[in-house]
Amino acid sequence: MKILIDADIVAYRCAAACENEKVSMAIMNTNRSLAEIIMSVDHDDRFYDDWDLYLTGKTNFRFDVAVTAIYKGNRANKTKPRHLKDVREHMVKEWGAVIYEGYEADDAITTEGQTLNGDCIIVSIDKDFKQFSGWHYNPVKREKFFVTPYEGMRFFYMQILMGDSADNIIGLDRVGPKTAEKMLKSCETEIDMYNVCMEAYQSEDRILENARLLWLRRTPNEMWTSPND
Repeated sequence: MKILIDADIVAYRCAAACENEKVSMAIMNTNRSLAEIIMSVDHDDRFYDDWDLYLTGKTNFRFDVAVTAIYKGNRANKTKPRHLKDVREHMVKEWGAVIYEGYEADDAITTEGQTLNGDCIIVSIDKDFKQFSGWHYNPVKREKFFVTPYEGMRFFYMQILMGDSADNIIGLDRVGPKTAEKMLKSCETEIDMYNVCMEAYQSEDRILENARLLWLRRTPNEMWTSPND
């Protein structure tokens, strides 16, 4: 079974932790972190003997989807760790990481996860992966957890209602996790969840925009459509 590693997160954290060190220390930190992840994900009778690393490139279809606000526009002036480029290059050269263009590493991970049909575990601290059913591992909390299809769908619709400040996706005013969960509490089906969003936004265009920015692809070039379609 395969480990699907969100290498964007690992690279950023390892480089940032060695901001005041030599690049060699950042590389050593990266190797150690990846080795620890690979050694830590086995649990119960599930053993993972293969792994892939995923990195996001410079192009992304979401920049064209975003209308209400610039996708990730709040990160424009954020300074990146100075060793980040070197760490990413090391991951590609020594660990076989793949850089994906036109979409995000997250999309590549969930597309591969869908293909593997559960014979994998996703490694990341990114909350967006909670919309995807299957096994997950948070390497910072060292926590393994399973997301059911219903839990994944509900989390996705919570995201539509809340938006995502980290990616500059605008949600409903004053709607956070607790409020969004309460709004969807009585929903049993995806149609129920979609109708709650429609009643809240009174705009299918806003729902489509948020959903397409937030949805992690399950198939290549997939673009989210409403359940009514």
